[in-house]
Amino acid sequence: MSTPPLRLLLVVAVALVDRDGRVLVSQRPPGKQLAGLWEFPGGKVEPGERPEATLIRELAEEIGVAVEEPCLAPLTFASHPYDDFHLLMPLYVCRRWSGTPRPLEGQALRWVRPGALRDLAMPPADLPLIPFLVDLLGP
Repeated sequence: MSTPPLRLLLVVAVALVDRDGRVLVSQRPPGKQLAGLWEFPGGKVEPGERPEATLIRELAEEIGVAVEEPCLAPLTFASHPYDDFHLLMPLYVCRRWSGTPRPLEGQALRWVRPGALRDLAMPPADLPLIPFLVDLLGP
């Protein structure tokens, strides 16, 4: 018997890169799935929404920064099966935004060097993205 196909979930993420080449990650707050793990900011793409529009919306809601679409550069993507869905996650890089990132949804924020991302507990889908950031930004 074949297993039923998994629902495809499109989530978009961004590596915000500061002037020192560090990347911003946020910790999933208690009560959410994968709570306590560190991830790149972003969120679920809503029906009819473009990935870039999702990032602009999510960054304003989650960390209070304003990003313009031309500042979002696609880098790579992750494709990962979870138990009850399959995650497809494009990763963008952004070096320019307005405002100072601050935790607006009870999450912790941290700036880390790309190589140090390997030392954080991250969701399985995020891990394959790290080498691309190390290649782009250095360790």
